[in-house]
Amino acid sequence: MSKDIILKAENISKQYRLGQVGTGTLSHDFNRWWHKIRGKEDPYLKIGETNDRSTKGESDYVWALQDINFEVKRGEVLGIIGKNGAGKSTLLKILSKVTAPTKGSIKSRGRIASLLEVGTGFNPELTGRENVYLNGAILGMTKKEITSKLEEIIDFSGCQRYIDTPVKRYSSGMTVRLAFAVAAFLEPEILVIDEVLAVGDAEFQKKAIGKMQNISKGEGRTVLFVSHNMAAVKSLCTRGIVLENGKVVFEGNVCEAIDKYAVSQDFKNLDVENIKARRGTGDVIFSRFYLENNSEKIIDKAISGEDVFLVFILKIQDKTWNNIDLGFSFHDSYGNLLTVLYSSFQNEKFDAQNQEYLVVKCKLNEFNFAPGRIQVMGRIVSNEIELDWPQNILGTIDVEMGDFYRTGRKGYTDNANFLIKGEWSSKEY
Repeated sequence: MSKDIILKAENISKQYRLGQVGTGTLSHDFNRWWHKIRGKEDPYLKIGETNDRSTKGESDYVWALQDINFEVKRGEVLGIIGKNGAGKSTLLKILSKVTAPTKGSIKSRGRIASLLEVGTGFNPELTGRENVYLNGAILGMTKKEITSKLEEIIDFSGCQRYIDTPVKRYSSGMTVRLAFAVAAFLEPEILVIDEVLAVGDAEFQKKAIGKMQNISKGEGRTVLFVSHNMAAVKSLCTRGIVLENGKVVFEGNVCEAIDKYAVSQDFKNLDVENIKARRGTGDVIFSRFYLENNSEKIIDKAISGEDVFLVFILKIQDKTWNNIDLGFSFHDSYGNLLTVLYSSFQNEKFDAQNQEYLVVKCKLNEFNFAPGRIQVMGRIVSNEIELDWPQNILGTIDVEMGDFYRTGRKGYTDNANFLIKGEWSSKEY
């Protein structure tokens, strides 16, 4: 390993047996032992299927990770992205030495601090202060070193008032604040962070990302970061890895990694009605979302410069509601907000009385978004009461360039979100 490389993963693979712990039978255990004492490969590593959680398999063995290879340089921030079940958390557990790989090896230089879930390594019966010392000791710090950083840790966490209270009485947000502060301030050479920052509020997430940027750029330490927040990944990471079904499908520039991840997501046939994470009374909910053109034909893409209809099918579970206000928002592939529109902005509201389903359409004239993928989220309110707010996207709009400027040719500015028209003139100065 060269001096610049602080972490190296070589042929990392992790196999699990579904349904039970261990091999499940004495014959399997004996077979493994017999192969091992003869210096031969585990026979059960020759079987197993790709880790696709959405399909029914034939084998009892599954590869959560398969042949993962990468290197991380000192001071680099590596983003690891992928769908749920892609193998991200398993990889971080192996890198953190929480679990061992089935095959392959990890080589690293220096201490590794992990933040894999809320309160990792915390004892709920101990106070916050005691847990700081406990975690510091686990990281190999002396009591003197921990004490020198203690006030900074407490101040950053914002848990000053509760620092001598047992952690079991902390909220999940308070716990992750303190856990992150310990991991960040006790100066590990490598900081490994899973999706835990999603638990914190917006103010803490901003502080945490700023701290991680300072750790990597200012102090030259290495960060491995897993998140579904593409905006955070883009702002923080210098390089990205995309995992899919336990395999690396892309490694390189973080923006290219995010684009690869976005394209790989199939949002066309989302089961909107059965999204579990949603807020509101549930009396009127989103059931389906799709696009139509001027001929009322369902389309799978929007063309810049052409009219497009956004169609929302609402399921009415309480038929007494009226004055329904439907809103939607557009977000880019990184999750950044592009625009918001509610029907009430244009004095439009809808009546759901005595109906089972209600179709609401919104026509967007001369669609003025540049080519790319737009994520659509929605919200339903009535008389300031929230009826439905899915915490997942309703669907996506893939945009292709059309003759937006009506010049007979197609053209646009790279990396633009919106296309605009102007009225041009000139005169002698």
